[in-house]
Parts: sequence; structure tokens; C-alpha cells
Amino acid sequence: MEYKDYYRILGVERSASGTEIKRAYRKLARQLHPDVNPGNSQAEERFKTVNEAYEVLGDAEKRAKYDRLGASWQQWQRRGRDPNQYDWSQWFAGAPSGARVQWGGDLGDLFGGSGVGAFSDFFRAFFGGAAGAAASRAGGQRTGSVGNLEAPVEITLEEALRGTTRLLERDGRRIRVKIPPGARSGSKVKVPGKGSVGYESGPPGDLFLNISLKPHPVFQTDGNDLRSTIELDVTTAVLGGEIRVATLNGDVSLRIPPGTNPGTTFRLRNKGLPHPRGSNRRGDILVRVRVRVPTHLNARERELYEELAGMRGND
Repeated sequence: MEYKDYYRILGVERSASGTEIKRAYRKLARQLHPDVNPGNSQAEERFKTVNEAYEVLGDAEKRAKYDRLGASWQQWQRRGRDPNQYDWSQWFAGAPSGARVQWGGDLGDLFGGSGVGAFSDFFRAFFGGAAGAAASRAGGQRTGSVGNLEAPVEITLEEALRGTTRLLERDGRRIRVKIPPGARSGSKVKVPGKGSVGYESGPPGDLFLNISLKPHPVFQTDGNDLRSTIELDVTTAVLGGEIRVATLNGDVSLRIPPGTNPGTTFRLRNKGLPHPRGSNRRGDILVRVRVRVPTHLNARERELYEELAGMRGND
């Protein structure tokens, strides 16, 4: 069996932090993504290898086990031992079944094969089905274990509001998956029976889409609520008025009362995200006021401000 140097594959040091590993993975995934390299089989193979490397190094438990294996393998090499004689079986016991697939964009061609088949024999031996097969040969009871798959999917706030769909390909068939309204970062969408094949003729596992929200230019999420900031000129803040503010359903009017101070927050009820449990209620939009102070005054404007200051008893 060929030893896979996942650190070299991602181009990071063995002492790299989790953040450095994630940054290196994202950079390579963007470069090698099948959408960027259509028809390039070499890029596709490298993309699979990069995903496999991050599957291990991006998970603290898997990385710790892999580092222990690496130390043992390097010690074996330093002694000048034959690589073909290395005792791989000592690392089989306790390997979890199934595999979690990392994916940085649309799933598409990733599921055109057999799921777990996208991973190398090396990966499956230590983190996949080889453990189940070894236990079965030794008289264990791990037959029929299920292999679930996970994949990240980004959606916009507008998609989270209305719900959306993603088109997946699995075993040559296209599957349209519905993502319900109210999904947000941390939500999971289960696609039953679309994971990897079960070991020892067991049933297939499930596919889980891990949802995350794309950054929005206007809003920040706060549970079911959305937060935004508006900028008022001094005149509107002092005298009041009516302005237009953004919502996910289009702009609406907001009345500004006279004497509105910086930091004041207005609540637009039922304009936020739907509740994830299917309720008809929505969260609110919380609009925080920032006052824009003029920085370049002409002579007449300065005269008026000085007159106003005098009227209010200011020096």
C-alpha cells in the first residue's frame, strides 16, 4: 500500500495550524475545481486527492491518528526497512466506517462514481471500510455497516428566505434536493439512501448537506433576525423624515422621528428569516442608525451652525 503524505499534498508544514490547513485547502480546491478545469482528468484526480487530504488534516481526531501513523512510517523508513514489509494491519483496528466528503462548491460530478471509491485505498484502510472488512474476517460483527457522506453547500440569504434546490449527480442519476426555507449555517439536509454503499452487502448510507450562508453585502444574521445599518444626515436625524431601507423582499419606508440619536435601533417586524421549524412567523430586521456628520462646510453653512450653537447656549 502506498503511504499518502497529506501535508505535502496540501503544501503545508506538519506544524501548520487548522486555519493554515483550511486556507491551503480552499486555495487548491478553487484552482482544481472541475468547473474551472472541464475535461481535465489530471486536475480532477488532484482535486480528489486534495479533498482526501483535507478530510484527514481538517479533522482533529483523524489528524492525530494520521500523525501517529506518519511517525511510525518514517521510523520504519529511517531503519532502511522494506516498505512492502510494513505491518499496516496494526492501524486497521478502530477505524470508523463511512467517509465525510469535503466539497467547496456544487456537488455535480463528485458523485458520479461509487461515493467512497473517490478515496484512495490508503484512506479507506485507516478511516473507511477496511476496518469493517478486517473485523469481519476475524469473526467480528461489523457486517452491514453504513457509510454516510457529508458535503458543504453554500446558499444566499435570499435562498434561505424562500427555499431553494440543488441538483446532484449520484451513480449516473440526477437528484434534485430541496433545501427548505429557514435553512441557515449549521443546518443539515438529509438525502436518504444516497450515501456510500454499505459494507458486506449492507444498505447504503445517507447523504447530508451541511448548509452555510454566504456573506451578504447588507445584512448580518442573528438567529432568525437580520441586522443592518443605515446612515442619516444630520438634518434628518434632528428634524425627522422618511427614508427607504432594504429588506430581502425589496425596499420599504421607515419613518425617522425627530431627535434620533446615533446608535438608535429600529425594528422591522416579520422581515427577517423564516423559523427553521416551518412556522409562518419570521424574524425581524434590526436597523441601527449611524449619523453622517458633514466634514466640508461652506461659509454660509458654517455661519448657520455657529448661529445655531449660539442659540442653544454653546460656546
